[in-house]
Amino acid sequence: MQGPRPVVLSGPSGAGKSTLLKKLLKDYENVFGFSVSHTTRQPRPGEVNGKDYHFVTREEMQKEIDAGEFIEHAEFSGNMYGTSKGAVQAVQAQSQICVLDIDIQGVKNIKRTDLNPIYISVQPPSIDILEKRLRDRKTETEDSLLKRLTAARVDLELSKEPGLFDLVIINDDLEKAYSELKEVLQEVSRSGLFCRAP
Repeated sequence: MQGPRPVVLSGPSGAGKSTLLKKLLKDYENVFGFSVSHTTRQPRPGEVNGKDYHFVTREEMQKEIDAGEFIEHAEFSGNMYGTSKGAVQAVQAQSQICVLDIDIQGVKNIKRTDLNPIYISVQPPSIDILEKRLRDRKTETEDSLLKRLTAARVDLELSKEPGLFDLVIINDDLEKAYSELKEVLQEVSRSGLFCRAP
């Protein structure tokens, strides 16, 4: 894939990835572009097809996966999620740095591709704080909340693997976490690491 090096943001649901990502895209809308993932889950209230996710059927998504159109894909809580090559290329075509929001399975899958992104993990200060954030959202059933917490424990354990991430941000204070994210992205951008070698 041509164009600037993408950025992969990973971390458990409730760690604050989406909030950081929204701030980044708002403050630097001409620099960064979001790779819109595909999912087979139903939209949540307020979510827009093509903006938050590409909402598709399992059949549609499986067909594209089989055709080799996906960089990574995974299944969570009975729903499929994934990043298509087209979604990344659409951002790169705008000469923007592509940001991908991907779970730990996706990170491991991308490591086996030639995408060569910067890997950043956003993590909560603790599982207890994560649970409080998820409960405060009031978007989960008790069952789905427990599944998310179990997934988060696995995610945080797996993320300790040496060399998996270039940077780990502990999001205990949103402004501090955001300034850490901006700092590393500016540093990488200045050093030309966002540009692929010819």
